[in-house]
Amino acid sequence: MNTNSKIYIAGHRGMVGSAVKRALEKQGFTNLVYQTSAELDLRNANAVADFFDAEQPEYVFLAAAKVGGIVANNTYRAQFLYENLQIQNNIIHNAYLHGAKKLMFFGSSCIYPKLAPQPLKEEYLLTGLLEPTNEPYAIAKIAGIKMCEAYRSQYGCNFISVMPTNLYGINDNYDAQNSHVLPALIRKFHEAKIHNTPEVVIWGTGSPLREFLFADDLAEAALKLMLEYDSEKFVNIGTGHDLSIKDLAILIQGIIGYNGKLVFDTTKPDGTPRKLMDVSFLNSLGWKYKTELEEGIKIAYSDFLKRY
Repeated sequence: MNTNSKIYIAGHRGMVGSAVKRALEKQGFTNLVYQTSAELDLRNANAVADFFDAEQPEYVFLAAAKVGGIVANNTYRAQFLYENLQIQNNIIHNAYLHGAKKLMFFGSSCIYPKLAPQPLKEEYLLTGLLEPTNEPYAIAKIAGIKMCEAYRSQYGCNFISVMPTNLYGINDNYDAQNSHVLPALIRKFHEAKIHNTPEVVIWGTGSPLREFLFADDLAEAALKLMLEYDSEKFVNIGTGHDLSIKDLAILIQGIIGYNGKLVFDTTKPDGTPRKLMDVSFLNSLGWKYKTELEEGIKIAYSDFLKRY
């Protein structure tokens, strides 16, 4: 992949896709193609085929997906399964049909069994039952990994997959119903500070352990792998460090400067008890994360203030 190769970023306005776009531009890649969801419905097989016919991208970053937190995953179970399968099926298949040199599929750490040993190694895939609340999304992502493997096996396609841990950063989703835990907490604490609310209610016990990676760090890892990695084995991308939701909440509370009380609603679900990625394989390829959590949250909060 050189700086004038034609590169398609699917999902360029989302948090992951926009971070990939920034990483590519920073490295001097100039021939980037992308369309908004209004211009190109990735669920529509004919529309995707027409796009690939017209553009003939050589490299594809498949970062488009329907995503959300526990509530969204559990509420829109059919949509999360159907729409994600449609998007990835259409792009992966057309990348093959149109002779793309390489494709990267972005999965998710939720592909791993709920009670898998920690930290999560790549080989733990399909060794146990999934977390029930986001099972449809996880199944779609597992299908994407297996599709890349199958197209590599049958057709010789250089299609690779990466599994990011929980992400946050610029262009995150702060929707009250559909966001992930870290952006949801940023919004909650900000609104509580503005309205002088005496307490902030946080879902669950606060005890689950989670790992968080700044999206621009993910993009740098993805670009490195796109340039240097050509094997079938999918690759975990994360920091290798985690913290409790309670400690995350206290950290965000401090950054935002909210002085009220934290209340944990134990009637609400915790999700998986722990989800820490084993990133030893990625580290062995010569990559480690750069952005510490406190620094990254400050950047994300600044972006939140700009956009909201």
